Amino acid sequence: MLAKSPVLPLVTTDTTTAFGFCTAGDILKLPVVKLSDKKCLKRLNVQRNTELGRPRGASRKWRTLSADQTQASVVDVDIDEECKQVLTSLNFSTEDAEKMLKKAFGWIHSPYWSEERKKEVPSAEVVTGVLDYIRSLGLSDEDLHKLLKKFPEVLGCDLDREVKLNVSKLDSDWGINGKTLRSLLLRNPKVLGYNIDCRGDCMAQCTRCWVRF
Repeated sequence: MLAKSPVLPLVTTDTTTAFGFCTAGDILKLPVVKLSDKKCLKRLNVQRNTELGRPRGASRKWRTLSADQTQASVVDVDIDEECKQVLTSLNFSTEDAEKMLKKAFGWIHSPYWSEERKKEVPSAEVVTGVLDYIRSLGLSDEDLHKLLKKFPEVLGCDLDREVKLNVSKLDSDWGINGKTLRSLLLRNPKVLGYNIDCRGDCMAQCTRCWVRF
C-alpha cells in the first residue's frame, strides 16, 4: 500500500514571504496581498497599491516644469509710452491703453484677427494717423472712446487699404456718409476693418467679411 504524500501548505504564515513567480514588472501592476491577522478566518486582505512605481514628488515636478514652459513661450513687447499716451488722452487708463494696443497689433489673441495677424510693434505715428482720420469723419473724442472700446483692433488695420477704402465703399455702394456714417461707425465699428467680399461663400474669415454688414 502506497504511503500518502504529506500535504504542502499553499500559503505560509510568514507574512514577509512574497510570491516567487511574480516578476519585477508584474509587481507594479498587481495588488498588494496581505495576510489577515485574524486566526478565525485566515482570509487574504487585498489592497490596491496606487503608489508603487511613482517617484515621490513626480506630479509636483511635472506641474512646475509645465508652468515654466508656458511662461517661456509667452513673448511680450514693451509699448512705447508716447503710443499709450495717444489713448490715455481719450480717457483710457494706462493699463487699458496697453491692452488695446497689444490686441490691435497681435500681441494678445483676438477672435477678430483669427490666425492672420502678425505681431507688430505699434507706433504713435500709426495710431495717431488712424485716429485722426476717423475723427475727420465727424466723430468727437467721446465718440472715439466708444468706438475703440468696442473695436480696439481698428488701430491695427491698414489705414489706406482697409479703413479709407471701406469708408469710400460705404459712400459709393450704399450712400452712407456724414451723420449716417457716424451713427453706423458707433453701432458697428468693425466695418472699418472689412477686407473680404465673399458674397455669402464662407472663406473662413467671416469676422472680416462684408457679408456681415
